[in-house]
Amino acid sequence: MGKKRRGSSKWQREHRPLSTGTFAPGGISAGTVKRRGREYHVRWISAAAAQKSYTCPGCHREIPPQTPHVVVWPADSIFGDEHAAGERRHWHRHCWKIS
Repeated sequence: MGKKRRGSSKWQREHRPLSTGTFAPGGISAGTVKRRGREYHVRWISAAAAQKSYTCPGCHREIPPQTPHVVVWPADSIFGDEHAAGERRHWHRHCWKIS
């Protein structure tokens, strides 16, 4: 006895385009969040895209290469975007979430 299928197969469903806002090429996605009264640019880095080691400002421990993490910098710098980009910090995902 064969199993009865419920619903349509994924091949019979209408095509849904991928959301370009969720993932970008290279395993990186980005957005802006507000924390403690300031606005920050946040970029989520996948393990495949993480090539260097960094020190997390939340726990002061190393983020080794090939570790998914978050890059954060102020969105509202009065000195402009170049200065704000110089203030980028690489955080463990958990450390950023609880900060």
